[in-house]
Amino acid sequence: MMNLNDNIPKDWNIKELSKIVDFLDGKRKPIKDSDRNKMQGEYPYYGASGIIDYVNDYIFDEELILLGEDGANIINRNSPLAFRVSGKIWVNNHAHVLKPLNGYDIGYITEFLESIKYDMYNTGTAQPKLNKEVCKGIPVLLPPLPEQKAIAQVLSTTDAAIHTTEKLIAQKELRKKWLMQQLLTGKKRLKGFGNKIEFRVIGQYLNEVSERNKNSKVSNVLSVTNSRGFINQSDQFDRSVASEDASNYKIVRKGQFAYNPSRVNVGSLDLLRNFEIGILSPMYVVFETNKAHLLPEYFYFQLKTQWFYGHIPMFVQGSVRDSLSFDGLCSMKFFVPSLEEQTAITQVLQAADKEINLLKAKAQKLREYKKGLMQQLLTGKVRLKIN
Repeated sequence: MMNLNDNIPKDWNIKELSKIVDFLDGKRKPIKDSDRNKMQGEYPYYGASGIIDYVNDYIFDEELILLGEDGANIINRNSPLAFRVSGKIWVNNHAHVLKPLNGYDIGYITEFLESIKYDMYNTGTAQPKLNKEVCKGIPVLLPPLPEQKAIAQVLSTTDAAIHTTEKLIAQKELRKKWLMQQLLTGKKRLKGFGNKIEFRVIGQYLNEVSERNKNSKVSNVLSVTNSRGFINQSDQFDRSVASEDASNYKIVRKGQFAYNPSRVNVGSLDLLRNFEIGILSPMYVVFETNKAHLLPEYFYFQLKTQWFYGHIPMFVQGSVRDSLSFDGLCSMKFFVPSLEEQTAITQVLQAADKEINLLKAKAQKLREYKKGLMQQLLTGKVRLKIN
């Protein structure tokens, strides 16, 4: 995130990490999965990025810092790399265990370690790794202790706001999941709807689309990912990996579906909404709904339910890798109510999505705000007034 430089305040110091913390790595101990199943209990079992289980024994019982030693999160920071822990805990061998020496604030050191761009300290090859000797030499900018405490307090306040927002997101996502499970299977009906619940063979409402890109008239090459749905292929691979001759690629238009038959079980399926038109590798299945009976937005939500994923194994085929053909999809039975009820259910779920997306945007703004604070406060560019 930031580079150390000579422009630090005169009353600040730079010390190597080993000079301000004790490394307690020698006390940590991994537990095999098979043994951990026999050790279920109340004490947190920590790994590189947080709690991974609870066990019936502990190694540490004090306030410490855990710093991820290996794993993708070292470079791709999807979760905190440095975080505070306290109380009775067990730690495996994927996180360094640090105990600040007297005169150094644990909150400040944690925030400073979290701010560092660790790719410059990575010693791994196939997998990112921060070995102990390299970590010991990490230079840490140190203001006077009162200022350390003040900086930590300011940043912890922002952390609390981020945590509260992320907790609310998790609650809203659970609520949406419950709504999908209930509304899309007929277990729960919205007010005004109560006709007989019928699961119908979905193939009667679907049409496969095999429009080819003749004369290569469409150049927007798309992919369907399990996390982001339709994306430009260049966004996924930093370049297009399409064949030079794209005339055999399938055209997909706004309002149509596409999925990878061999990866539909992990969510590589989406409804095209963000592009007017694109082309896909011939391996994809492209289809559309008969809108007179089945709304695409409604069917999209059905294809994202645990109910759907749970039924996929019954309809796949293939010897090397299970694959869901279009015929297999068409053989499935879904709850297909009236268009009016489909519309009402879709509106409820879209409202839930909007609420979640607004909270995610808020959390991202808070993270960006904290990042800006860290760049200013942890380098001494902005000083806090200490009473």
